[in-house]
Amino acid sequence: MSLKLSILGCHSATPRSFAYPTSQFLEINGDYFLIDCGEGTQLQLRKNKIKFSKIKHIFISHLHGDHFFGLIGLISTFSLLSRDKELHIYAPKGIKKIIEIQLQLTYSWLSYPLKFHELENKESELIFENERVTVHTIPLKHRIYTNGFLFREKPKERRINIEEVRKHPEIETCDYHNLKKGKDYTFSNGDILSNKEVTFDPPKPLSYAFCSDTAYYPDIVTQIKNIDLLYHESTFLEDRAELAKTTKHSTALQAAKIAEMAQVKKLLLGHFSSRYKDEDLFLKEARTIFKEVKLSHEGDVISIENS
Repeated sequence: MSLKLSILGCHSATPRSFAYPTSQFLEINGDYFLIDCGEGTQLQLRKNKIKFSKIKHIFISHLHGDHFFGLIGLISTFSLLSRDKELHIYAPKGIKKIIEIQLQLTYSWLSYPLKFHELENKESELIFENERVTVHTIPLKHRIYTNGFLFREKPKERRINIEEVRKHPEIETCDYHNLKKGKDYTFSNGDILSNKEVTFDPPKPLSYAFCSDTAYYPDIVTQIKNIDLLYHESTFLEDRAELAKTTKHSTALQAAKIAEMAQVKKLLLGHFSSRYKDEDLFLKEARTIFKEVKLSHEGDVISIENS
């Protein structure tokens, strides 16, 4: 079980020669997800040697340009590359109309099916699930309707303790399926063998929460409790706390408070304002509250293994 997060863009507002707006590529338990798609995302995918064919699901947090203006370009490029696999887009209501108008007025046709999953629920909801991973929305507090996303691995089966199993000749290979499911074993004489005596606990499922953009919003704490990695926007430092409040963004200190309350294992900061020339100030401010903090940088890859 593993989680790998590639940072494609992590700055706010407009792209610059050295900074890209928000976009991330997540690999979790064998599944691949693109999260937000700011301008320049497809260039960053190429720079980071991420195959376009891996992208089947794109999650857009909100309809501000620095989080989705790269989407139409990526959609068009997929078609130019003769993609035939369907692409799923999970985004606030309105995204379908935006993309369809762009395609219509540019006389563009796609070589693959485009599936929209428009979001408008202000409560958390399950929006993706397969046999390995679930994705829930995390309702945030911004100037327009905005969601974060919580990615969780599904629990694995229990692991057979072969040495212990061999002590009980009556247990056959065909019984392993039930043992992996956590069931006790009943011998022919009626005695019961506790499952924990012949199996190991499975690895703890990994989890990742993406929270951008949002004002300081403690309501999310319950949902992200004890997760392995939290990305939380930190557009400003406390010197501009009033501006953060007005624009419904967060400071590095506020992001750290959320991480501390939720008891997450690691905090990743991003969405930095260009007002600040020294981004290490975000790290210093957050660490006054929460020690396990890292800054996002384009090209960074954050990996978490769980054996």
